[in-house]
Amino acid sequence: MAGITTPLRIAPVTLTGRFVRLEPLTRDHVDALASFAYEPSLWTWTAMQPLDRPSLEAWVEEGLAGGRGGTGLPFVTVLIEKNLVVGSTRFLNISARDGRMEIGATVVAPEYQRSAVNTEAKLLMLRHAFEILGATRVELKTHKLNEKSRRAIERIGAQFEGIHRKHMLHHDGSRRDTAWYSILDDEWPAVKARLEGML
Repeated sequence: MAGITTPLRIAPVTLTGRFVRLEPLTRDHVDALASFAYEPSLWTWTAMQPLDRPSLEAWVEEGLAGGRGGTGLPFVTVLIEKNLVVGSTRFLNISARDGRMEIGATVVAPEYQRSAVNTEAKLLMLRHAFEILGATRVELKTHKLNEKSRRAIERIGAQFEGIHRKHMLHHDGSRRDTAWYSILDDEWPAVKARLEGML
């Protein structure tokens, strides 16, 4: 049919860079995530707030369920130098037919924030999305009030698309307004060069 491209082929994969390695998330990673995940500041702007073992297990299971359903691909972020799990991130809301996915549910241990960890993780994921999977569009979103995250998303070259009002239920019971961004396939070369420069 005209206008329909080949759907994305989503499968677990390990993505390796100079500083970090993204490995498929499993239940066996809960202990490693627990070493830093109970820090409340990590979850200020998120829908879930896994501050104890049961809620962390539920957060991991949510990611794994997306993988089983073909709408997600969850990773742990491993610092290669120390072979240490220092974070987690995911492809979310994958629409294989449309060539669209989101990068989100990203958390990085406090001592590894503002380092190469998250920058290279984004580079690895975006490269996989556009160059291997053939994605047309990658989305990123955050709480409207999360200025730190919004500036970081804008810094890599994602385009602001607007605010989705009362888009999500926040962990405190409030309705979250969501700032929405995207990167398109024809924008990827410039974004890639920017991320490589940042590293």
